[in-house]
Amino acid sequence: MAKRDYYEVLGVNRDAGEEEIKKAYRKLAMKFHPDRNPDNPKAEEHFKEAKEAYEILSDAPKRAAYDQFGHAGVDQTAGAQGFGGAAGFGGFADAFGDIFGDIFGGGRGRANVYRGADLRYNLEISLEQAARGTETKIRIPTMAECDTCHGSGAKPGTSPTTCPTCHGHGQVRMQQGFFSIQQTCPKCHGTGKFVATPCPSCHGSGRVKHQKTLSVKIPAGVDAGDRIRLSGEGEPGVGGPPGDLYVVIHLAQHPVFQRDHDDLHCEMPISFTTAALGGEIEIPTLDGYAKIRIPAETQSSKVFRLRGKGIRGVRSTTPGDLLCHVMVETPVSLTERQKELLRELEAINLKNEARHNPRAKSWMDKVREFFAQ
Repeated sequence: MAKRDYYEVLGVNRDAGEEEIKKAYRKLAMKFHPDRNPDNPKAEEHFKEAKEAYEILSDAPKRAAYDQFGHAGVDQTAGAQGFGGAAGFGGFADAFGDIFGDIFGGGRGRANVYRGADLRYNLEISLEQAARGTETKIRIPTMAECDTCHGSGAKPGTSPTTCPTCHGHGQVRMQQGFFSIQQTCPKCHGTGKFVATPCPSCHGSGRVKHQKTLSVKIPAGVDAGDRIRLSGEGEPGVGGPPGDLYVVIHLAQHPVFQRDHDDLHCEMPISFTTAALGGEIEIPTLDGYAKIRIPAETQSSKVFRLRGKGIRGVRSTTPGDLLCHVMVETPVSLTERQKELLRELEAINLKNEARHNPRAKSWMDKVREFFAQ
C-alpha cells in the first residue's frame, strides 16, 4: 500500500529547513509515543510513520532523492509500511466522527483514501533549447503493480485471507468508558486483508519499482527555475487520484552567453588598436552574427546594447536585448620591435598625460586628495 507524503506526515512545507523538520518530528514523537499511549495501537502507527518521515527528510541525500522521485527514490523497506498517501493526519477527525456516528447510530467503517504525492524532476537543458523550445523524453522511477502477484501481495499459489483482527472491515472498535472509538485496523492497515505468505518479488506490498518514460514539451522562453506540470504523473494514490510530476528547468552553462531574465550578456574582447582607433567587429547572437561599430577611444567595460537580440520569455511579448561588455585585450608575446614602439608611445603619453590618459589622471588626483586629508 502506498505511503503518505513525508512532508504531509510531519506537517511542514517542502522547503522547510532542518530545524523546522526536527521540531515538527519532536512534537509528533511526544504526542504519539507508545509509552504515552499504551492503549492506542493507532498512536504507535503514527509514531512509526513520523519516525520514518524524519529519517528520510533529515538526511540530505535521501531527501534529495525523495524530492525528485518520491518513495520510489528511497529504500522501500525503511520504516513501517502501508500508511497511505498524501493526505494530512485524519486521526482526530476520524475518531470523533466515529464517536458521534456511534452515538447517533450512523457509525460505519471508512476506507483510507489519499491522493498520491507530487514528484519533482530536475531537467537540465541548453540555452538554445530554452530560447527556441524543444521536446525531450525523461525516465523516472515509479511504483507499478507487481507482475508476480498481480497486486495481491501474496505468493503465487496463495491468496490474501480475511484479516483476523478486524474480520475484513478494515476498522476496529475500542471501548473507552462511555465512548466507542472506531479506527484503522493496526494489523491490516485498513485493507481488511491479511497476507500470510508474502510475494517474494514485492514482499507483500503488491507493487514494485518500475521505470517509465514520459515525453515533456519545453515551451520557448523557459528560464531556470520554471516548472512544467505533468498532471497525474506523480505517485499513485490510495483510493484517490495520483499526484502530479513537476519538471523543474535548469540551464546548462553556456560558453558565450549569460542569461538575465530575457536579456543576454556576453564579453567582447577587442584589440588595443581597435579600442583606440575604432573599427567594426562581428559578434555572435542566437540567430547568427551581427556587426557592431566600435567608436574610437572606447574604454574597457563599455556596454553595447543590441535590442531584440535576447530571448522572448514565456510570459513576454517582445524579446530581450543582447548586452556586449567590451574587454580591451593587452597584447602578449610581443616582438622586440613591438615593445620598442610601445615604449615610444608611452614616452609620448607621459608628456601629455591628461590628454592621452584621462581616467588615470583623474584617478591619481583622487588618490592624492585622499592622502592629503
